Amino acid sequence: MPNQVFKVDESDADTRVDSFLSSIFDKYSRTKLQDLIKNKNVIVNNKIVKPSYMLHTDDEIICNFDDADITKIESENIQLEIVYEDEYYAIVNKPSGMLTHPTSKEKNGTLVNALLSKYGEHLSDINGEYRRGIVHRLDRNTSGLLVVAKTNISHEKFAEMIKNREVEKRYKAVVKGCISENMVIDQPIGRNKSQPNKMCVTPDGKDSLTEIFVIEQFHDATYIDINLKTGRTHQIRVHLSYLGHPVYNDTLYGFGKMKIKTEEQVLQSYKIKFKHPFNNTLIDVQIEPDEKIIKVLNYLHNKGD
Repeated sequence: MPNQVFKVDESDADTRVDSFLSSIFDKYSRTKLQDLIKNKNVIVNNKIVKPSYMLHTDDEIICNFDDADITKIESENIQLEIVYEDEYYAIVNKPSGMLTHPTSKEKNGTLVNALLSKYGEHLSDINGEYRRGIVHRLDRNTSGLLVVAKTNISHEKFAEMIKNREVEKRYKAVVKGCISENMVIDQPIGRNKSQPNKMCVTPDGKDSLTEIFVIEQFHDATYIDINLKTGRTHQIRVHLSYLGHPVYNDTLYGFGKMKIKTEEQVLQSYKIKFKHPFNNTLIDVQIEPDEKIIKVLNYLHNKGD
C-alpha cells in the first residue's frame, strides 16, 4: 500500500511519535509500532527517529508499513449544522459529546464519519483517513464552531493562518469561582508526565496564551468570553484550572461536585473570524449560546447568585 503521510498540528505537538501512531494504526500494539520505528519504517522530516521522539508542529511523518491495514472509516448519515460553506471550507457547529475524528477505539459517530457522508472525497486528506478535512479540533465535550477544509491547498492555507495567529477563535464558558476582572493567562502547557491523558502548566511546555473577559459574575461562578490566542491541547481548560477556576463540569481538570448536572463541560466555541485566504473576504461566524450554557446560567440566575 502507498506510504501514509501525516502532518502534525499544534494539538499533537509534544506527543511521542509511537503514541501518535498507536492512535491511528490500531492493528499494531505499541511494542510492534516501536519495532517498526526502530526498523526505519517511520521517518519524520526525512530523518530516522526513535519511538520516543517528541513531535513538533508541522512535522511530516511518513509511514512505510508493507502490510499495514488502515481501517476504512465509514461514512454515516449524521445530521450536521453547517453555518458557513464555500468551495474551500465549511464551518460546522459540532455538538457536545461528538468526537472530532475517529480514534483506535472509537471509529463511529464522529464528525469525520458525518463529513464523509456529506462531502465524500471532497475533503482534505493531508492527515490521513482518520482526520479527513480536519484542520483543528474541539474536545469531545466542547461544542461549537469548527472549520473543515475541503482541499489540501485550503487545509495548508488555514493551518498556516492558525500558526500565524491570523484566526480569531472565541469561546464562552461558565467557570467555578468569581473572576473579578479581565486577564491574560500566559503560561506554558505540556503533557502531564504522571497522567498522560492530561495536559498541565509546566516550565518546559509550549508557549500558551489565553485572554479572559468577564461577561457576568455570580456568587461562586463567572460567565466568561475567551480569546484563544494559541491552540494547545485542552488549553482553555488547563489555564482556567491552573488559576483555580475550572470550567463548569470539567471533572478531568478539577471542577468537583456539581450543583446542577450537565453531561459535558460548559464550554462552547461560539465565534470564528478570519480573512479568507483565496478571496480576502472577511469571514466572521458567530452562534448563540447552546443548551448547556443556557441551562447553567438559568440555574445561577434563579438561585439568586
